Amino acid sequence: MAKIPVFYSFHFNNDVMRVQQVRNIGSIEGNSPTTPNEWERLKRTGDSAVKTWIDNNMKYKRCVIVLIGSDTSTRPWVEYEIKKAWADGKALLGIYIHNLRCPRTGTSRKGANPFDNFTFNDGSRLSSVIPCYDPSPITAYADIAANISGWINSAIANKRN
Repeated sequence: MAKIPVFYSFHFNNDVMRVQQVRNIGSIEGNSPTTPNEWERLKRTGDSAVKTWIDNNMKYKRCVIVLIGSDTSTRPWVEYEIKKAWADGKALLGIYIHNLRCPRTGTSRKGANPFDNFTFNDGSRLSSVIPCYDPSPITAYADIAANISGWINSAIANKRN
C-alpha cells in the first residue's frame, strides 16, 4: 500500500519526542524530522525563512496533520500552517498526542483544539469541519497506529476547503 504524503504541524519544543513516535508508525510519508538545532537555526534566520521552509515542505503533501499537545493551539507557526493548509485546499485533521509518553517529561495535559481559533464569516468555527481524534489514554500509540491511515483517508475524502 502506498504511503500518503503528509505534513505534521506541532509545537516543536514541547512535543518533538511525541511526534517522533507518530513518525515511527511508518504507515504514512511525513516531512523529514528537523533536529532541535536545525529548528533553532531556522528560527534565527527570521520569519520569512521559516515561512519559506513551511511552504516548501507543505507543497506536495496531501494532508496536514496537527499533532495536538498541551500548548499547540497557542503556537503562531501552527496557526500559519493551518491557515496555509486551508487556503491551499489541503486535507486537515488533528490528533491529540498528550497521552503519548515523552521520555523526558512523560504524558502531558490535553491541549485546546487549535481549529477553534479560526472562525468562518457565519460565526462557525473551523473545528466544526475538521476532525480531531483523541486516542485512548491507555493505548494511545496503538490507537494512533491502528487508525491513522483511515483518519487521513477520511480527511482527504471529506475535505471541505
